[in-house]
Amino acid sequence: MTGRGAGVQRRRRAGNRSLRGVVGGALVAALVATGACGVDDDNAGPGTAGEPATDAAATSTADPVEAGIPEVDAVQPLPAGAVVSTGIPSELPSEDTSCNPLLSLAPDDQPPAERVPEILDRGRLIVGLDQGSNLFSFRDPGTGELTGFDVDLAREISADIFGNPDQVEFQSLTSANRIQALENDRVDLVIRSMSITCERRERITFSVPYFRAYQRVLAVRGSGIETIEDLEGKRVCVASGTTSAAHLRDSLDRITVLSVNTWADCLVAIQQNQVDAITTDDAILVGITAQDPYLQIVGPRLNAEPYGVGIAKSTRRNNTDGLVRQVNSTLERIRNDGTWNRMYSTWLSGLGPSPGMPEPMYLPEPSTTPEPPR
Repeated sequence: MTGRGAGVQRRRRAGNRSLRGVVGGALVAALVATGACGVDDDNAGPGTAGEPATDAAATSTADPVEAGIPEVDAVQPLPAGAVVSTGIPSELPSEDTSCNPLLSLAPDDQPPAERVPEILDRGRLIVGLDQGSNLFSFRDPGTGELTGFDVDLAREISADIFGNPDQVEFQSLTSANRIQALENDRVDLVIRSMSITCERRERITFSVPYFRAYQRVLAVRGSGIETIEDLEGKRVCVASGTTSAAHLRDSLDRITVLSVNTWADCLVAIQQNQVDAITTDDAILVGITAQDPYLQIVGPRLNAEPYGVGIAKSTRRNNTDGLVRQVNSTLERIRNDGTWNRMYSTWLSGLGPSPGMPEPMYLPEPSTTPEPPR
């Protein structure tokens, strides 16, 4: 390569960090000041119109580095809605462990007409999810259709309610607004790789776990980051509304946290050298590494993260107990008939052999035996 192209390549190689190729990810553009591309007739320099070009004009085809054109370090803007916080991780809120968050209502023998009559009458199930979580819920670049592990689960629930997996309306939610969407009756279910926690159970209810992930760290290959301790003093990206940042509090003294709306924003941030690492569940990180071969998951497993289907709390106005039982009935079926293992093999085999679906833990049913007279 010669001329301008070769000059740009030399400048890129000379930088602190080369731009990495991205498979299905965002491209990062380096801005370089190149001066004027042509010559205005009113400022033609030496000579007059019609005269041969001078030696000075001929330098426009020379290597821009050799021509002395200055280089500019461009600062890439942060993702929309990003929030930067710098401080001591111990000041982050700690995780509430005051309950057993995994208990849920057991399936019963009622049909959908008894469990979820309003949803059945509406003719569709409304599910909130992420449209940019690779492998869990994302748009297929070839068809434009939503696909992934969470999407398949939503379709299985629809199939059990309507006899048709396609009677689902999907709505895109961020990690930060998914609970509010349930509280406002915007969606029936949230299936968005959401960890079941005591704090969240104060506002919503959950199905039994349908997947168990583990928090890990993702960094650039060769960065020197191998464990969570290597994040000391570094910049880390998390999604707003997730538990990932709180789990750093016991391991680090100081860190800068970039909170963004989606994990796709974290991918762009690490590609643009705005953060040193991403930390979240290994299942999500596998989807990110599939989009950029220069990234790798490092270090041991950290906290276990059981994913559940989010459902609005049951009230007198909106009794959701039947919906909880309906979802848990589907989870029981796909555990027993092999559907869950097939879904895992399709989407999450990059995590290794199937660990199997987590075993359910059901709440005790109210006693139907009348108390003896006193």
